[in-house]
Amino acid sequence: MLVLKKAISRRAILRGGCAALALPALDAMIPALARGAARQQPVRLAFVYVPNGIIMKHWTPAAGADFALSSAIEPLAPCRNQLLLLSGLAQNGGRALGDGPGDHARAAASYLTGVHPKKTEGADIHNGVSVDQVAARSIGQATRLPSIELGLEGGGLVGNCDSGYSCAYTNSIAWGGPQTPLPPELNPRAVFERLFGDGELRDRATRLRLAKQERSLLDFVAEDAGKLRRDLGATDRTKLDEYLSSVREIERRIQMSEKQDRERGNDAAPEPSLAKPAGVPVAFEQYAHLMFDLMAVAFQTDSTRVATFMMGREGSNRTYSSIGVPEAHHGLSHHMGNEERIAKLAKINRLHVELFGYFLAKLKATPDGDGTLLDHSMIVYGSGLSDGNAHWHHDLPVLLAGGANGAFKMGRHLQYDKETPLNNLFMAMLDTMGVRETALGDSSGRLPRLTGLT
Repeated sequence: MLVLKKAISRRAILRGGCAALALPALDAMIPALARGAARQQPVRLAFVYVPNGIIMKHWTPAAGADFALSSAIEPLAPCRNQLLLLSGLAQNGGRALGDGPGDHARAAASYLTGVHPKKTEGADIHNGVSVDQVAARSIGQATRLPSIELGLEGGGLVGNCDSGYSCAYTNSIAWGGPQTPLPPELNPRAVFERLFGDGELRDRATRLRLAKQERSLLDFVAEDAGKLRRDLGATDRTKLDEYLSSVREIERRIQMSEKQDRERGNDAAPEPSLAKPAGVPVAFEQYAHLMFDLMAVAFQTDSTRVATFMMGREGSNRTYSSIGVPEAHHGLSHHMGNEERIAKLAKINRLHVELFGYFLAKLKATPDGDGTLLDHSMIVYGSGLSDGNAHWHHDLPVLLAGGANGAFKMGRHLQYDKETPLNNLFMAMLDTMGVRETALGDSSGRLPRLTGLT
């Protein structure tokens, strides 16, 4: 049980039976003497990756502070003043550099590392450390989880997935070391339990039994939550109630998906590492919303401050019938200039942005200290390819969203010299988080002009 003294610990949790639940930021977590002083909220760092490139003529707006949103990013209009569009950046490590075909594998593997991956389909894979893991090593000790890796499409880590490149490259953008890919977790239930589960909830048989009983995590922590609530002020009680309602809604949606799986005869559902684990909503849009909600609540509770999110594995052949695109995504990306295929790709690009916009709206609506989660976040959205038809690794589609704790001047489109390393952006972002690195991959310095002063 929590014991209130001068202030609640920032990392305090609710406990009950076999469960634990992290708390959001509450005023009661701030010592009384510090409440009148200015305080800096922690910065959250996230990278959202989309596969197969983007139709760049629908992506790139005119340069300047008063840029008009292009058709591909128009769904982000409500957050326009917290966006930076960055043109001219390249990831040279994704190019062949004498290794021949395999651009999709190299695009994903080099995206956050800036390193050219070794061409192999065996166990001797070799890449660099990704920027998210550089940050996690430095600031991860401040949170329960150093980082989380999420995704919407599965795939293994062994075998040949792209012209002699291991599947580890196409299916992972996060790398803890040269031979340590960190594949995304695909199962919402597994993510939920990693964030909130404890004790026997980690046992799969128990999870299935409780899921069938439709028991809630909140059932286990209700007594502790009630005791805490009585000691909170009115503002904190409202925050706590809204947070618990949000957790319960996420849990309800997971339970509904699992129930549908059981009704289809999937009681013996595969483990989360497989492509179609139990609890995954059938509709892609619902699936994406649920996983974005989990990432948002992970930031809200300060369970982690670092996340990666793959909306699809590189080279993805997902179809999108809900928006009138029954053809495979990767196949369409090789459009050969066909306007009908380009139009369908543009629909996929816009759908992905709409789903990302849902996440930004969630962060914008979530109070965090003297602002919102979006104010205190830096989120990169983009792809390791620009033109998927030509497999270009230059002039990448790069969007930086969030307030960055006021460090950057947002609401602009910045054009950089061709071949400016994408890792220069990552170096500047690490600086903003207080993570000092001398180099990252092929970085040549810090990306200028982000603050509006240089």
